[in-house]
Amino acid sequence: MRIIVVLFLIAILVSLGSALLFMLRDDGKGPRVIRALTLRVGLSIGLFLLLMAGFATGIIPGRL
Repeated sequence: MRIIVVLFLIAILVSLGSALLFMLRDDGKGPRVIRALTLRVGLSIGLFLLLMAGFATGIIPGRL
């Protein structure tokens, strides 16, 4: 489960970095920025749902 969470976080950071790169190259006017940020939001929501499912099923313990 930890590996999956770390992979999600890396994918979120890569998507955020690519959005920054596209924003600098295209002056923020291209569809690539919107696509990269939409992907980041989707990955963040997916990670949140994965964590909630992990807590609900007991895969992730409740204590930190």
